[in-house]
Amino acid sequence: MIHLLKNKKRYIYVSLAIATSIFISSCKETKKEADNSAKNKTTMETAKPNIVVIYMDDLGYGDISANGATEITTPNIDKLANEGVRFTNGYATSATCTPSRYGLLTGVYPWRNKDAAILPGTAPLIINTEQTTIPKMLKKQGYATGVVGKWHLGLGQGNVNWNERVSPGPNEVGFDYSYIMAATQDRVPTVYIKNGHVDGLDPKDPIEVDYSKNYDNQPTGKNNPELLSMKWHHGHNNSIVNGIPRIGFMKGGETAKWSDVDMADHFLKEAKSYVTEHKNEPFFLYYALQQPHVPRTPHPRFVGKSGMGPRGDVILEADWIIGEFIKTLEEEKLLENTLIVFTSDNGPVLNDGYFDDAVEKLGKHTPTGGLRGGKYSLFDAGTRVPFITYWKGKIKPAVSNALVCQLDLLSSLAKLTGSNTTTNDSEQLLDAFLGKSNNGRKHLILEANKKTALRSGDWALIPPYKGKAINTQVNIELGIANEYQLYNLKEDKQQQNNLADTNAKKLSELVSIYTQLRGETTEETGELELK
Repeated sequence: MIHLLKNKKRYIYVSLAIATSIFISSCKETKKEADNSAKNKTTMETAKPNIVVIYMDDLGYGDISANGATEITTPNIDKLANEGVRFTNGYATSATCTPSRYGLLTGVYPWRNKDAAILPGTAPLIINTEQTTIPKMLKKQGYATGVVGKWHLGLGQGNVNWNERVSPGPNEVGFDYSYIMAATQDRVPTVYIKNGHVDGLDPKDPIEVDYSKNYDNQPTGKNNPELLSMKWHHGHNNSIVNGIPRIGFMKGGETAKWSDVDMADHFLKEAKSYVTEHKNEPFFLYYALQQPHVPRTPHPRFVGKSGMGPRGDVILEADWIIGEFIKTLEEEKLLENTLIVFTSDNGPVLNDGYFDDAVEKLGKHTPTGGLRGGKYSLFDAGTRVPFITYWKGKIKPAVSNALVCQLDLLSSLAKLTGSNTTTNDSEQLLDAFLGKSNNGRKHLILEANKKTALRSGDWALIPPYKGKAINTQVNIELGIANEYQLYNLKEDKQQQNNLADTNAKKLSELVSIYTQLRGETTEETGELELK
């Protein structure tokens, strides 16, 4: 009997010990799960968003239906605009491509760099490898960084051997990965370059490039019109590739030459691959499309779709491309953690070197959206461009009148990702870009072909300049006059009423601001003496 009681007590003690152990273990697991949940929540809350800049080439303010276009429809771009922040006062830094790209990536006004001008395909890199750039800043914040598409900021140091690795280039100014064209679609070399190496190059067929003289027995657009599938209008009459005459002379590299009609698809494939390969880490992708820059070569799927000739067709193609790219973000479940910035390097141009019916088939479409000027111009259409920020679930749909510039992305993205990096020119406007504030810049210096102007509040000031008032080759007003021009853009969007003579007080105020911000000018601007 005593033996049974002892066994019973032992059983109770063992059962209590086991129950206590299970209870303690259960509590530990519950605490562990709670800790992990809190940790995951904190990680999700502090996770750095992916950042994608989609950069168009020569797309005007009025070239998208979200900005009022009625003769052309851009549903995928409109989706970004209608579900994000659409800026009505969003600016590139310049009315031409290279300077704007320089300003965007460096956060520095392009007129501060004497080499920031439209470059030939053989120009050396104009970004100093020691200079601050968006990709450099983001790399320090743990980002993978990539560029796909048009570069046009120079490569190498001036004597490029295209048959070896070309350096310095994008990889030396902050991009881990680069898949680019060297300059523009209308300039040689007409090849893709992957991390400094010409993609698909046959060593037995080396590339030679020259912008001053042709190579022996090489046909040109000027001398061999019978070989052309696209007729040149001005400036594009050198080497012929795929039936299209280009700027500059090129020999060799036949297996590496791109197919113009497949270019959009080719860059899309690269951009999509970059996303899928880096989906498990924060990434920055600078996706620089070539449309609607000349030569306009839509894929056969889009030929004739716009009714406005190749220029309209490639805008439709670009919109489709953007839609396909966004689908990839959706499929990879990245859209809710990706900030997309959509904009253009400068305003629109119709005939920019080729006969392609851009003028003849324009119809009622207004690429400038009612603004004056266009590409190359100091008038507003030169630099006021489509500008959209989109972040699903984070940015509420809005139309913002805040004055913002691509220059400001560097400081603003730094703020977003926890960096204190900035430049003297780039303003931190993150709240404006995220739609939390309608406060933007107070003043902005704008540039066209080394000549500069001022945007201040609702006002625009263009100093007096020497030179022709109209670029007759492209039929665009340049904003050049031998007197001050002062416009109230709120009341006079088309800049038809020069108030310089009737509003002396405002003129004096803006001249003072301009002089303070712009500093000393040089003779190459052709600027007349400021009074």
